[in-house]
Amino acid sequence: MTIALPRPAVTVPRLDDGDGFVDRRRLRRLGLRKPVPFARLLGVLVVLAGWAAGIHFGLLDERKLSAPWTVAGTGWDLFRDGTLGENVVASLRRASIGLGVGIVAGTGLALLSGLSRLGESLIDGPLQVKRAIPSLGLIPLLILWLGIGETFKIVLITLGVLIAMYLQTHASLTTIDKRFVELSEVQGVSRWEFIRRVVVPGSLPGFFLGLRLSVTGAWLSLIVVESVNATDGLGKLMSSAQNYGQADVILVCLVLYGIFGLASDALIRLLERKVLSWRRTIAT
Repeated sequence: MTIALPRPAVTVPRLDDGDGFVDRRRLRRLGLRKPVPFARLLGVLVVLAGWAAGIHFGLLDERKLSAPWTVAGTGWDLFRDGTLGENVVASLRRASIGLGVGIVAGTGLALLSGLSRLGESLIDGPLQVKRAIPSLGLIPLLILWLGIGETFKIVLITLGVLIAMYLQTHASLTTIDKRFVELSEVQGVSRWEFIRRVVVPGSLPGFFLGLRLSVTGAWLSLIVVESVNATDGLGKLMSSAQNYGQADVILVCLVLYGIFGLASDALIRLLERKVLSWRRTIAT
């Protein structure tokens, strides 16, 4: 005699267990695993492989788009004769100064505007107007005011960084969960303790997002300002190469811009994971 065992009911597993927590084993079955180091370089390698294959099989015109090995050789020649090093140092100096000043100014203005109604009334309106005006559209006016020297270039980079930092940090400050504010009021927490324990931790995700956008904006602005009567920098090197039809030199500069942008974004991501290790996220 056989005994028929009851068949278990088939249910669809839920990611949320009802308490707001996520079963990590189920997430792994969905492919949402822990980040793999250097995984974001996979797409870059695919693009490089496609580029090389296009040149090799004659699908791309090498006169307009130099081969990867040609670009690498040109980059080595420019590095060996010192041309590349001098221009890279000039570009990094401008980007670093503009980025540093913009981050400090943007964060400071966001704090003044986000923590004070008077500050928001005085600061938010003008910066929102500036956001609607492209920084590149200010080039003629800034040249008229500051000339075409280093000050003009750094100010233009700073403006792009400042707006990105302000918008993200201010948004994170003004969207802190109302329940934490009410709980702090009930507990009688002082304003300083409220800022230190609630405002600062709650605004850090927006701050880091603004930081990533600011770094990208700094590199984008740098390309433009270095093409305006600059005597050195990667942008100047690209402009000179354009006049002589040197596609390989232009690609060397673009590759360096890409490397600097990717490396700086990776460093910010690493810092963000360290500082915000208390957050539970699916992927970072």
